[in-house]
Amino acid sequence: MSESLFPLFLADAIVKPLRVLCEEGGGDIQTGPFGSQLHASDYVKEGIPSIMPKNIGDNRVSTEDIAYITEEDAQRLARYRVRPGDIVYSRRGDVEKRALIREAEDGWLCGTGCLRVRPGEGGLDSVFLSHYLAHPAVRNWVVQHAIGATMPNLNTTILGDLPVVMYPQPTQKRIAHILGTLDDKIELNRRMNRTLEAIAQAIFKSWFVDFDPVHAKAEGREPVSMDPETAALFPDTFHDSPLGKIPKGWDVGNLRTIATRRHQTIKPEQIEDGTPYVALDDIPRRSIALDSWKAAEGIASTKSCFLEGDVLFGKLRPYFHKVVIAPTDGICSTDIIVVTPLEDLWLAYVLMICSSAEFIAYNSAVMTGTKMPRTNWKDMSSYELPIPPREIAADYQAVTQPLIDQLLCGIHEVPRLTEVRDALLPRLISRELKGGA
Repeated sequence: MSESLFPLFLADAIVKPLRVLCEEGGGDIQTGPFGSQLHASDYVKEGIPSIMPKNIGDNRVSTEDIAYITEEDAQRLARYRVRPGDIVYSRRGDVEKRALIREAEDGWLCGTGCLRVRPGEGGLDSVFLSHYLAHPAVRNWVVQHAIGATMPNLNTTILGDLPVVMYPQPTQKRIAHILGTLDDKIELNRRMNRTLEAIAQAIFKSWFVDFDPVHAKAEGREPVSMDPETAALFPDTFHDSPLGKIPKGWDVGNLRTIATRRHQTIKPEQIEDGTPYVALDDIPRRSIALDSWKAAEGIASTKSCFLEGDVLFGKLRPYFHKVVIAPTDGICSTDIIVVTPLEDLWLAYVLMICSSAEFIAYNSAVMTGTKMPRTNWKDMSSYELPIPPREIAADYQAVTQPLIDQLLCGIHEVPRLTEVRDALLPRLISRELKGGA
């Protein structure tokens, strides 16, 4: 019997290596295909999705930038295809990342750089296991046993040695249900935040990119979904500018016309333990909602300071599209540029500009460096954009502020729910609570 990672459990609990439990259930732990089996040239625009480490989120598969292979290649690599109940791990880099495979991902490929855990049809419930693997104590065990300090690597032997506490399936399912309810709420918050962001972006595009209100008035129509007071702020004609035709009375400026970089830094000895710390890895791609950050401990270098409402822009490899609104005051890596509006009325406008695909493409074009390409504030601030009258910017801020407030509220709820979930797991395993009885 393996030694449990949790100090409290009853004598009838079973603690065995993950490998043994999988084998007893008719499953296994398997490495995904190597590069020699699946080349970059094999990927296609449409087909069977191939799950890479970048597609592994918080116990879920993300389809963001997912790669595809042909049905023929999927059949050739059939042994690597996943089915519901499997768990996919990143085997290098962030080796804590894992995702439970659900019905929607049935038949997808466990791609290069991943490991597939298949509990099988025996006594180990896959949903229970996915929550077990999420606990900080388990994740820490995985990190501590991974090979390599700079780039941790995971293999089937290491993961197979992981000690797992297991109860009869009815108990596992009760535990999984309790924790799954919290997970569902976390996922609901994230989906809601994506919806709120999409609404803010849609309004921004209509007002400041497509100029829909101006086109409507030019054609003698009332702007759609806009009150008369706001509609009156928009002109009914355009004029030529370096950016092309823009509404009459609007100017052309740069990002620095309405925003600046917050230059405040802090030395390690000045940082208080528990201060929110955002690393570049904490920032999600293509989402302004930052719902995961760390507590500053053992910081050894100077960091940048930010305030709630600032825009955090990942300057390293800007094409990764890492741009978020700061949900709290804190500190961040110097690979993140802290952008703040010159006035509060420009906050939403600056946020939408910095998170736009056009701004990301611009910074990707002007970045410098080969191995670690970066953009910089000088180039970022030179980005040209239309500058609407202050009254229109203020109206856009007023329209989107409730969306931003709700998004920030959802962001703060995710860490609290995650903390509750992580605190519940060892108590459920030790059967202190009725869910584990």
